Amino acid sequence: MKGLSTILLLVCSNVFMTFAWYGNLMLKQRHISDNWTLPVVILVSWGIAFIEYCFLIPANNIGSEINGGPFNIMQLKVIQEVISVTVFAAIAMFCFQGQQLQWNHIVAFFCLIAAVFFIFMK
Repeated sequence: MKGLSTILLLVCSNVFMTFAWYGNLMLKQRHISDNWTLPVVILVSWGIAFIEYCFLIPANNIGSEINGGPFNIMQLKVIQEVISVTVFAAIAMFCFQGQQLQWNHIVAFFCLIAAVFFIFMK
């Protein structure tokens, strides 16, 4: 159960992370933030990133074997990276105009899956 909770919290965290890091570009593409100054963009992104950390920190605490969870820190990091790329790809395709998955993106994703396989090997 701790493993599933960790993964769900990481998915939530990465949704907010993607919008904190790239949401300003989406707003710019849609001409919503054309008049925003860089400090305003940074403050809005930090506000969103705060919410990201409200999911990320509990995910790491619940999932870490240091706190009785099922994952060591290397496994937690690789899981987080795979979730991050997966969430980013989905958001990029649905929220950004003109973004499509290409064959090299899919190959790179399978390399990440291979990383998960190898990180869990004994």
